[in-house]
Amino acid sequence: MTTLSPKFQLYQLAAERKSAEVTDWSARISWVIGLAVLVAFVYWLMRQGWKWRGSLQSGLSDLATRPDGFADGEKLLTLTGRYHASTTAGQWLDRIVAHGLGTRSRVELTLTEQGLDVVRPGAADFFVPAADLREARTDKALAGKVLPEGGLLVITWALGDRLIDSGFRSDHSAEHPAWVEAVNHLTSSTEGTAR
Repeated sequence: MTTLSPKFQLYQLAAERKSAEVTDWSARISWVIGLAVLVAFVYWLMRQGWKWRGSLQSGLSDLATRPDGFADGEKLLTLTGRYHASTTAGQWLDRIVAHGLGTRSRVELTLTEQGLDVVRPGAADFFVPAADLREARTDKALAGKVLPEGGLLVITWALGDRLIDSGFRSDHSAEHPAWVEAVNHLTSSTEGTAR
C-alpha cells in the first residue's frame, strides 16, 4: 500500500475540480415566458367564467332605483363598511354577478321606512324597497368570504321572483345586531300592512 504525498494529493484534487457551469439564459427566459403565458391563460379562463355566469343570470329582474324624496325621509340606521357579494338565498357559494352585484366594494347603507339604499363608490348602486326586504341575520360566510362568527351582516331580499342574500361588513361590527333588529322589525311591519 503506497501513500501519496500531500503535494500529489492536492494536485489530484485540483485536477478533479470543475468550474461552475455557465447559466443557460435561453432556458431560463423560456421558462419565464412559459410561466407568464400560463398565468395569462388562467386569468383569461377566470374572466370567461365570470362572463358566462353573468350571461346565465341575465334573466334577473332589473334593480330598483332610489325613489324621489328618499333623502328627505327619516333615516332609521346608516352604516359604512364593505359590500362583499350577493348570492342566491341559502346558497352561500352561488354568487350573483348580474347587474354588478358580484363586485366587492366600499358601501354606505341607509335604512328608512321606504327601504334600503346601497351606495357603492366605484360600483353600481342599488335600492331595495321595504316590501322586498325579507330578513336580516349575522353570519360568518358568503360567496367564499369567511369571517369570524357574526362578522357579516346578511340581508335577504327579493329581486323579482328570486330571493337574494347580500353580505355587508360594517367598519364597526358591533352595529350588526342593531341592523338585524331594525330590518326584521321593518319587514314584520311591512308584512302586517300588506295583509
